[in-house]
Amino acid sequence: MEGMESTQNPAAPKPEPYIEPWMRGPIDGVSALIAPALYAFDHAREDLAKWTEGLTQEQLWATPHGFGSVGFHLRHLAGATDRLLSYAEGTQLSPEQLAYLKAEHNPGATREELLAGMDAAFQKVEAYVKTLDPAKYTEFRGIGRKQLPTTVSGVLFHIAEHVQRHIGQAISAAKLTKVS
Repeated sequence: MEGMESTQNPAAPKPEPYIEPWMRGPIDGVSALIAPALYAFDHAREDLAKWTEGLTQEQLWATPHGFGSVGFHLRHLAGATDRLLSYAEGTQLSPEQLAYLKAEHNPGATREELLAGMDAAFQKVEAYVKTLDPAKYTEFRGIGRKQLPTTVSGVLFHIAEHVQRHIGQAISAAKLTKVS
């Protein structure tokens, strides 16, 4: 309309559109054959930082409609990623890992502590993958006491899919606690 001034500065730079991790190019030091498994970690870090922002301690540990709390999902991501990495490395679970598993539902940790724990577990997998010879991707790995059969790449891709499953659940729980 004539006489109305725009509130937008036409010279201001336009915000960059969000580009998901899997579209940002190769990961230094990681084979293109296994990199897709690691994109899930950056996606998880970004999504959880966004969707947990501003949650109170009460909201973090709330169980809306009986769903797992945001805190549980974050703690579980750290623990499950660490346990699955043990299988990828060809080792069995330690007593400390089993104790962590039993305590995953216990409330108390802060958002920052939970995000840091999850990030530390992701960094361990990333470091492992960067030193992994691609010739080992198809090596047998036994899961659990029954030694259920998979491969190194099978474990790594399961970590990625497991992370994404719990990210979705954590985001849903975060949304539900904000409206409750």
